[in-house]
Amino acid sequence: MNPTRSLPVARAARGFTLIELVMVLVIIGVILSMVGPRIFGNVGRANSEIAKTKIANIGGQLELFKLDVGRYPTTQEGLAALVTAPAGVANWNGPYIRDPKDLKDPWTRDFIYRSPAEKAPYDLLSLGADGKEGGDGENRDVRN
Repeated sequence: MNPTRSLPVARAARGFTLIELVMVLVIIGVILSMVGPRIFGNVGRANSEIAKTKIANIGGQLELFKLDVGRYPTTQEGLAALVTAPAGVANWNGPYIRDPKDLKDPWTRDFIYRSPAEKAPYDLLSLGADGKEGGDGENRDVRN
């Protein structure tokens, strides 16, 4: 048997070296570090857009409530008045929103509702990803 003939076969069967594997992992890490922030930035922007859409939808249902009842729900009644009839309210023709989950923002917190508001019949807002007033980007408040 010739020992030199079996050497190339043994090298080919060995696979990748540790250095080659580390280099591939480093390259993948560099690519993810460049692409990752763009992907996650889009997720934050998408949640803000979902919040705007939900606020517009709830606003439309508040208008229907007002047409039926003659007023917007009070702050004490809250947005729950769109799901179940408040006590003592005549002409309630709901539910205006069937699923109470639709009254939560994309970060699974309740929308903030105040009526009457200072400059409008009502305020409807989400405090963004951080749940605190103010902020930038994904943490920015979303209002009606």
